[in-house]
Amino acid sequence: MQRVQSLRFWIDYTIPLLHQLSTYKLRSLCQLLLSLCLIVTYTTIPESSYASEIESCEQLLLSGQYEKCIATAETAINQKTYGSEWPALKAQAELAVGQYVEARQTIGAGLKRYSWSLPLRLLAYKIYLLNNQRDEAFVFLNSIHELANRSAWRYTDADSLVALGQASLLKHFDPGEVLESFYDRAIKEYPTHRNAYLAIGSLALAKNDFVLAQETFQTALKHIPNDADLLFGLAMSMQRSNPERSQKLLIQVLNSNPKHIPTQLHQVSQLIHSEQYDDAKKQLDQILLINRHLAEAWSYLAVIAHLENQPDAETAYYWQALSHHDQNPEVDYLIGKKLSEHYRFQEGAAYQQQALEKDSNFLPARIQLAQDELRLGREVSGWEHALQAHHQDGYDTTTFNLLELKDQLAKFKTLEDDYFVIRMESKEADVYGQEVIKLLHEAREVLCQKYDFKLKDKITVEIFPDPDDFAVRTFGMPAVSGYLGVCFGKVITANSPASQSENPTNWQSVLWHEFCHVVTLELTKNKMPRWISEGISVYEERQKNPRWGETMIPEYREMILKGEATPISELSSAFLNPKSGMHIQFAYYQSSIVVEYLIEQFGFEALKQILNDLRVGIPINVAIERRTKTLGELEQEFAIYINEKARNFGPSIDWSEQNLTALMSDDTQRFEEWIREHPHHFKGLMAYAQVLEEENRLKELEVVLKKLIQLYPHYTGSDNASEKLANLFRQQKRFDQEQKILEQYAEIDPNALNVFHRLTELYQKSQNWPAVYKTAQQAHAINPLYQETQQALAKACIELKRQQEAINAYRAILVLNPHNKAEAHYQLARLLKQNDFQLAKRHTLIALEEAPRFREAHQLLLELTTNKP
Repeated sequence: MQRVQSLRFWIDYTIPLLHQLSTYKLRSLCQLLLSLCLIVTYTTIPESSYASEIESCEQLLLSGQYEKCIATAETAINQKTYGSEWPALKAQAELAVGQYVEARQTIGAGLKRYSWSLPLRLLAYKIYLLNNQRDEAFVFLNSIHELANRSAWRYTDADSLVALGQASLLKHFDPGEVLESFYDRAIKEYPTHRNAYLAIGSLALAKNDFVLAQETFQTALKHIPNDADLLFGLAMSMQRSNPERSQKLLIQVLNSNPKHIPTQLHQVSQLIHSEQYDDAKKQLDQILLINRHLAEAWSYLAVIAHLENQPDAETAYYWQALSHHDQNPEVDYLIGKKLSEHYRFQEGAAYQQQALEKDSNFLPARIQLAQDELRLGREVSGWEHALQAHHQDGYDTTTFNLLELKDQLAKFKTLEDDYFVIRMESKEADVYGQEVIKLLHEAREVLCQKYDFKLKDKITVEIFPDPDDFAVRTFGMPAVSGYLGVCFGKVITANSPASQSENPTNWQSVLWHEFCHVVTLELTKNKMPRWISEGISVYEERQKNPRWGETMIPEYREMILKGEATPISELSSAFLNPKSGMHIQFAYYQSSIVVEYLIEQFGFEALKQILNDLRVGIPINVAIERRTKTLGELEQEFAIYINEKARNFGPSIDWSEQNLTALMSDDTQRFEEWIREHPHHFKGLMAYAQVLEEENRLKELEVVLKKLIQLYPHYTGSDNASEKLANLFRQQKRFDQEQKILEQYAEIDPNALNVFHRLTELYQKSQNWPAVYKTAQQAHAINPLYQETQQALAKACIELKRQQEAINAYRAILVLNPHNKAEAHYQLARLLKQNDFQLAKRHTLIALEEAPRFREAHQLLLELTTNKP
């Protein structure tokens, strides 16, 4: 072993001398001799022993045994054991526990011996920054490329390639080129190298390329299982696509390294997001026990202080976060990003501007600022920042998607008045844009007056036919489902009816809900927890139309009676990582019932006072206690209130738990006997109806469906008895009975588009034009882009002498590219001939151009020609 150390010692001190040689030939000769020495060295060193010692120490670092790692590395360094890994491991462990001065001393000593090491120089850059030695740090960063340029042949190992790639990113090289030139090359030549995989995956995550990140971390874990950093990277890459799997991976991370700081910070972030500030602070206390100087921990404390309206504490935590690196843009970026997640876009944007003042090239801050500005309605500066970020980094998916969206928005039609700027796809704007304006003005008049609030600025409303465009505008990336609309305060984004073909939703209720957010968010300066914001909007939907908004359903009843309702003080957490889509819908429902309860018990004025308290920064729980009663009492009384609602829901229905699977797979006779014993069991009757339908026993099926409607007429699930019974009557040509059932159901479900379409057909056959008009309007509130319903509305308006509405309907029909264009132009010409002679003539000529033998159009043209005004 002594011989190995001596030879390595000679190589170590020969390399710096080699670089000082001035004669090219002499330098080349020495390089050749050095290469031969290296060959001899690596053939004589007991590598397995050397590697195992390093790997053992590295495992101490990766498993969170930082003190042991420091001690082991220090022993190796004191014994002059060769290897640049030893000072690197010791310095990284010292960084992990907040020993920044000691880490600087370690890295300084290491570089005296291994001055040629690029990984050590990169680590030195990071360490010197954390010691507020910015100039010295950048000397190390710049030296990395200088060394590589002088001796490129020496830096082809994986660690050096990764260090070069990371240094290149820090110097704002193109990420795509870094990925190809350094990281991919490292993986190609060293397929099991941990740091190369980690570098690729981390870069992909930073650029929101979750597909590449997931593939990279999965491949890496096949070679290096149970690595905490790789597991964490995989968890982050799956956070949106598979949140349940992501959470399980995070548990694995902490099993591998209980002190894994990124995972613990992620948990803090989740707690803050769900407004569990006390739990977040406890978690941060644990992190600070590991590293009392960690900037991210102090940054999160500043976020919490801001959200709890403690400006002095926020300032103190902010400067503590900057105490070891006073020009660190990540501190301002992190604080601002978390504030923006709480809809504090104004404050968030201010922090991003501070981050850019510290480092004008800090890309994450510019991207976040672009989104913040766009959400605040500052479109000129928002798009400028997005464009600047894209020029700086063409690989970033967020800015690429935003600028693609900008091109799409340029094609939209803008409808603007004194109060609103509405952007819609051109065709949709022509079809129902005026209805959007009318609804928003009604919402403004009703809700602003109700909440004693006066809007000062115009509200921007953007309606997207492509759900990916909506997702990019709203979240910065496509393929985010589950949202119909989002309000940021002065900006509303919404999916249009065109994007909801499978599960259509009443667009009027969506816009009413979102405009209510405008009022409450602006009223409170965005200082309101999510639960009360959503609760008020759902409550106001029901106030506008009892059929809108969430109402009690069997699933909610069961969840309440099983004790799954969330305490009021923790209600915002119900929106974060719900167990299922049903659970998040339940969160909306429960929040609205809390609002309803507060109004019933303490009056609407108490709710307005709570909102005013929030505006001045009083925390929600304190505000509620000020205006109602102690939170403990309130939660107990609300639990009684909501449980009573659940128990009184469907009082004549048998809701008992029964094993229906066995009955459905058994003979029908046994099922019939069971039904006689359980005549009011809702789920049992639903299952029995399914069996009867499969066996085509239509008379018995009709009896069971009628009984289900009688027991629970408001059931609107996809398997509801009303639509099944109506379909049965239709097959039997019992149209009067079909119409009666559909009319009853139409009064219950505002999203039943197929029901409204069928009723429109039935009413047209009986020439019940008032009913056609009403039902067509109900269908339009779900999807106004359906030609047949527009046609029915136009006909009804003509019969009811609603001339202007008939004109609007035929104009909409023409926009929708009707099957019979000639007829639509002709009918529009007939309606226009009294008030707009020239336009009537124009539409008549177009009709004849489409159908030259159209006799009625010829007759109309003759009238228009002979009776010219």
